[in-house]
Amino acid sequence: MQKKRWRKVSIVRKMLTFAIAAIALMALLYVHVEFPASEVTKLPDKLPTQHEFSSQKLSRERSWIQELAPPHLPKAPLAARKLDVASRNGSLEKLWKPPPNRDHVPCVAASPLYTPPPESRGYLLVHANGGLNQMRAGICDMVAVARIINATLVIPELDKRSLWQDSSNFSDVFDEDHFINSLKNDVNVIKKLPKELASATKAVKHFRSWSGVDYYEEEIARLWDEYQIIRAAKSDSRLANNNLPPDIQKLRCRACYEALRFAPKIEAMGKMLVDRMRSYGPYIALHLRFEKDMLAFSGCTHDLSPEEAEELKAIRWIIMTYSYLITRACACD
Repeated sequence: MQKKRWRKVSIVRKMLTFAIAAIALMALLYVHVEFPASEVTKLPDKLPTQHEFSSQKLSRERSWIQELAPPHLPKAPLAARKLDVASRNGSLEKLWKPPPNRDHVPCVAASPLYTPPPESRGYLLVHANGGLNQMRAGICDMVAVARIINATLVIPELDKRSLWQDSSNFSDVFDEDHFINSLKNDVNVIKKLPKELASATKAVKHFRSWSGVDYYEEEIARLWDEYQIIRAAKSDSRLANNNLPPDIQKLRCRACYEALRFAPKIEAMGKMLVDRMRSYGPYIALHLRFEKDMLAFSGCTHDLSPEEAEELKAIRWIIMTYSYLITRACACD
């Protein structure tokens, strides 16, 4: 009985392999048949220079940013529009009101006993890993850790090895000077490690997750006896959420809500999006990253030529069919 079952599974897998190969061949033939060589746009004799390419890209970005009018949508019937007026006005008024604070108040001001940062014992390098929210939370943790161990914090390095391959630096995402100035009474922050210490030996440490002040004051601060530089290999979930001194918790909040401010270009883009929603309606579709998976699994063909868009459609169809067949094969097992 078991042999018969495995024989059936083997036959199904062979059939799937042939089917997938046939689908791939059909898709490739479809792409080449739809776009014969005579119809493909000829390449220019001379490739654009880097300056010309940058100018073209900047022009496209500027034209998008300066476009103020939203797409024209078909108007609803007059009767329906009249019925919606009262409810819509009430909804919009409610939408743009400040959210209720539920008796919560800001708690970022330091206590009277809080003192300026003590003399630095060394430098703390930080690799902020994960997505934007994870990196943001990790940076706030590392600001507090730098205060606990009397370290000078070097501007954190953002994750460049994750799925989306984002090459942004800290200053591309956040207002670097504002970050440094906002924390001057809490932690010494510098943009780069001093040149004379560039080749110095570093203590690379994976800080233990969810650790309290005792861990950093005893185990981590002890590294200053041998090293001038401590490198935190990761920043996420390194500091305990509870049972920390109130001034350390408040420092985390100051770092998050006051020091970490987005770069001016991002602030301007956010303001533009909010202004559009206020002017034209409460809804807007926004994808924060233009990633490979977004291109593969959505219908977006932004910045692609018609030929590339059709080829992507064929590839996407292959992927969907392949996924379906694999799912069916697993169900047979």
